[in-house]
Amino acid sequence: MPEKYIGQVVQIIYQDAKGQITQRTIRVRRIVDGKVLAYDFDKQAPRPFMIDRILALKPVGRTA
Repeated sequence: MPEKYIGQVVQIIYQDAKGQITQRTIRVRRIVDGKVLAYDFDKQAPRPFMIDRILALKPVGRTA
């Protein structure tokens, strides 16, 4: 599902390996080996996100 959002800014609800759930605003850069490689605006750094841990995703109108 995230493939169609490459290059776009989206908000995700993400559950990490420890079970912690967070909301993140990211720019999707690439999809590789089951991971979304993205720029995380909240952490101000590139981050990988496992696709199977993304609980929800919605596009946002932000152009950053």
